[in-house]
Amino acid sequence: MQLFYTPHITEDDEVFTLSKDESHHAVKVLRIKEGDEIHTTNGQGLMVRAVVELASPSMLRVKVVERIDDFQRRDYKIHVAIAPTKMNERMEWFLEKATEVGVDEITPIICHHSERRVYNCERGRRVILSAGKQSLKATFPVLNEAMSFMDFIKNCNSASRFMAHCMDEDEKILLPSLMRDANDICVLIGPEGDFSPQELQEARKAGFRAVSLGSSRLRAETAALYAVMAAYAVKGK
Repeated sequence: MQLFYTPHITEDDEVFTLSKDESHHAVKVLRIKEGDEIHTTNGQGLMVRAVVELASPSMLRVKVVERIDDFQRRDYKIHVAIAPTKMNERMEWFLEKATEVGVDEITPIICHHSERRVYNCERGRRVILSAGKQSLKATFPVLNEAMSFMDFIKNCNSASRFMAHCMDEDEKILLPSLMRDANDICVLIGPEGDFSPQELQEARKAGFRAVSLGSSRLRAETAALYAVMAAYAVKGK
């Protein structure tokens, strides 16, 4: 199954064209021709099976054969807020793997100990697009613009809010055990230097619960992926 990305398609479209880049890739690289079937998604939950009516490198026109409802749809939402890593490759690794597993929203947050204080979201979105197509997702995660830690916690409205940190604390519970009955989840992942004590205090005031990711100290991108995979494992998809 080869998946193409067509962000402008809607439930009402019967015939539509792929973008010039997607059309060129389909015809010149994949050798798709008239009469072939393809799958395409708008990245917002709509997946369609379509037959090619016109195969041109500059315009691939298709006719919808089937709309696939509830394709890989999950019954929970997970939002990861992560301090961008110093090495951009590590952040992109997280974006790719989290997209493959299944995540709804990602927000880069700038914290007191952040080593990277500016993040190129357009580059990150290209990583997500590629991973979403490769892993056959009908819904691609939203990558928000970077914001300060305080702005994020003040505006977060997820029903279940968790904060993973490395500071000594007696009451931290393993994150997966708290996810079983949670359907609208947000997890905060700090920088390599961890959150500051003040950030921990402010997060608690905003309704975030401190959690443990186990006995090992994880890199930021590994901790963030752990959160995504924990939800996937506990929820079953």
